[in-house]
Amino acid sequence: MVVAGDFKNGVTFEMDGNVLQVIEFQHVKPGKGAAFVRTKLKNVITGAVVERTFSPTDKFENAYVERKDMQYLYNDGELYYFMDMETYDQLPLNKDKLGDDFRFVKENMMCRIVSYKGNVFAVEPPTFVELEVTDTEPGFKGDTATGTTKPATLETGAVIKVPLFVNTGDILKVDTRTGEYLSRA
Repeated sequence: MVVAGDFKNGVTFEMDGNVLQVIEFQHVKPGKGAAFVRTKLKNVITGAVVERTFSPTDKFENAYVERKDMQYLYNDGELYYFMDMETYDQLPLNKDKLGDDFRFVKENMMCRIVSYKGNVFAVEPPTFVELEVTDTEPGFKGDTATGTTKPATLETGAVIKVPLFVNTGDILKVDTRTGEYLSRA
């Protein structure tokens, strides 16, 4: 059991049939009246974020969210296949389980499969990946000081904004959470 007075960032618990994770919390002790806990909660299955207040004595069941590293193998239309590197079992997942940040994942990359009671609800790609630029306009000498950007297509098909000096064939380091160019590798 987890008590609302003991909430910390990242704590997951069950409430009303949903699995919620604490994103932010604040213990409030007003001058008049009882203390309460103001929270921002994320539904780990749907991704919805809600704000809610609790009494510090409210109790909830702990929810254990399992994260397992698996290798992305390939896709055949709507199914994407992942392999457990310990047992070599393959897990097919529908495209709807993959987030927008999955566009930066190429075959044979390790991803984290997130599940609750055996039901997979998310796939977390690596935070940083190195990908080759397959198509972009050529850069010109002296185009380094302005801070302007141009679109570049990566080997996975994702398109990101890059500085003008990046050329086709360059290997880039990309943050999968934001889709931003970080540096050349």
